[in-house]
Amino acid sequence: MTTTQKTGRETGATFEVRNPGTQDVVGTYPIHGEADAAEAVERARIAGEWWEGIGAAERRKRLDAYRGIIARRIHQLAGVIHDEMGKPYGDAFLEVALVLDHLAWAAKQAPKVLGTRRTRTGALNTHLGATVEYRPLGVVGVIGPWNYPVFTPMGSIVYALAAGNAVIFKPSEYTPGVGAWLVEAFSRVVPEQPVLQLLTGDGSTGAALCRAGVDKLAFTGSTATAKRVMATCAETLTPVVAECGGKDALLVDADADLEAAADAAVWGGIANAGQSCIGVERIYVHQDVYDDFTRLLTDHVAALRAGVDEDAPVGPITMPSQVAVITRHIDDAVTRGGRVLVGGGTVDGHVVQPTLLVDVPEESTAVTEETFGPTLVLRKVADMDEAIALTNGSRYALGASIFSKRRGRELAARVRSGMVAVNSVFSFAMVPSVPFGGVGDSGFGRIHGEDGLREFCYAHAVVRQRFRPPLALTSFARTPRTEEQLGKIIALVHGRK
Repeated sequence: MTTTQKTGRETGATFEVRNPGTQDVVGTYPIHGEADAAEAVERARIAGEWWEGIGAAERRKRLDAYRGIIARRIHQLAGVIHDEMGKPYGDAFLEVALVLDHLAWAAKQAPKVLGTRRTRTGALNTHLGATVEYRPLGVVGVIGPWNYPVFTPMGSIVYALAAGNAVIFKPSEYTPGVGAWLVEAFSRVVPEQPVLQLLTGDGSTGAALCRAGVDKLAFTGSTATAKRVMATCAETLTPVVAECGGKDALLVDADADLEAAADAAVWGGIANAGQSCIGVERIYVHQDVYDDFTRLLTDHVAALRAGVDEDAPVGPITMPSQVAVITRHIDDAVTRGGRVLVGGGTVDGHVVQPTLLVDVPEESTAVTEETFGPTLVLRKVADMDEAIALTNGSRYALGASIFSKRRGRELAARVRSGMVAVNSVFSFAMVPSVPFGGVGDSGFGRIHGEDGLREFCYAHAVVRQRFRPPLALTSFARTPRTEEQLGKIIALVHGRK
């Protein structure tokens, strides 16, 4: 990649995007810099005012039309994902399909969730009327990841747009073509103003967007990068919503459907070559079913193959440096006494074969750090109390999955994480009405659901006096008799509790 401290417009600096499986060049894009970002924000200010001004009904109409374009051209967009990040075409198709429900939900629900509502004023304030509504922040910057280059950033883009904001999207340098496709498609349904704009480039472009004066920055990526993004945004007191890494656990209780749990564990951990922030990386299994589950899981993992050909169910690793991280985690697990049941992280270029590890100490990096590769670490536990304790012992707390016929909801309530799936994996990401996000080192803030809409707004409260108050409390005309009456009211309303 060409690097520069100046803007792409000033220098003509560009970078190439290569398919991680074939290493073929699939696109060349400009490196945008600080001037480009600043100008984009200026355009977005005007566009955002127009976008808010057309009203929720018209915004829904445009967003529904955008959804229609994506649905009709889904094969084309899936092809761009496959070419840029190497994901098998079928998985790319599924990723795009999952966005459509979110688009429909956000566009429809925004007026209800964000619209004006009355609130109670309390016993002492009967003369007052109060309303609250949620107004768009203005311009939202979105820095997207490469692992789910449509689904993840659209979780911010769609909800920010539905809330009435203009958006500037900086996709990963590994998947800029996906970002370009999304922005171009949106311009077809909103040709009047640049409501959704694109910036391409590397980390310097992301930093430029942070400093450009956006009203909020939505970031998805590693915890380490999130800290740098937050530090940069702090220079201008720009608020951030951060969806960071995970080390998600899957818990298997003694009464679980073992076949379903094994199938879900393999999909949750190996799909997308394990490159999922909510991917299953740790599996804790009740000792009563451990042996049976291990046999099932071993068979499932052994049946998979990673490759770059069309028949491979698992694709390559997108980011070259991640191959070394995956290898290092597997080596550390084995060095500390762990055993490889399947795979062993065999590497061929960007391709890493699915791997199942057992007997790995909890202090191993294969357990404590995000691997972001096609590996699963399996551990026997005495009971679900131990499983919960181990799950909650991680500094990451993004998502978790629990398989149990009788105690799923009970166990889910004890897990410290932003989201929990019961007898399934990834399901919390698929449902538009529930919030998505983590706690701890997995980040803060939420996308999706009502929380996701409000994340890109500010609360606007209005309190009006409907009639003269019976007691003049906020006045220098207040008398001792007024205070005596206030005391009696307080005792009557609050003193009996």
